[in-house]
Amino acid sequence: MKTVYFDVDTQLDFMVPGGSLYVPGGERIISNVAALNRQAAAAGIPIISTMDAHSENDVEFKTWPHHCVKGCLGQRKVAETLLDGATVVPNREGEVSIGGAPQILLEKQTVDCFTNMHLLAILKQLDPDRFLVYGVVAEICVMHAALGLLKLNKPVAIVQNAVRELDEQSMRRFYADFTAAGGTLVT
Repeated sequence: MKTVYFDVDTQLDFMVPGGSLYVPGGERIISNVAALNRQAAAAGIPIISTMDAHSENDVEFKTWPHHCVKGCLGQRKVAETLLDGATVVPNREGEVSIGGAPQILLEKQTVDCFTNMHLLAILKQLDPDRFLVYGVVAEICVMHAALGLLKLNKPVAIVQNAVRELDEQSMRRFYADFTAAGGTLVT
């Protein structure tokens, strides 16, 4: 079975205290995310790492405070979660080549990774049978990734001990909807 890992938004602005949109406890899952990414690399499993990549005047800043501005420190992935040989896929017109990159850094400007115009073509190229999802924020960006992947009619699992939430009640509602739609929760 061919698996693709989805490492959602494990960027400094979300994961570490002092980040502009710090997710409380984000730093506590870094070792689990890093272990999953290393495990994937060792097994030759591709990783799609979604990354906010905002401009200074991004429309999303009408809803959320400034965060993950492209080229700024807070936009970077946590170092332990980044693999050698990663390739960046911007959300703009042009040819995209992922080659044999172990990690695809998929840039996005909204909470939904499926707004990157290249994601579906990348998934077609990778031709996975199932997905493993983890990162932040459970009830926002992880939710969009997981529910979007379920629409591909392939098994999707969320790694609970590699996910953080902003609101536990919202996360529980999302998990209930996710499992009702056929997703699974794992550790």
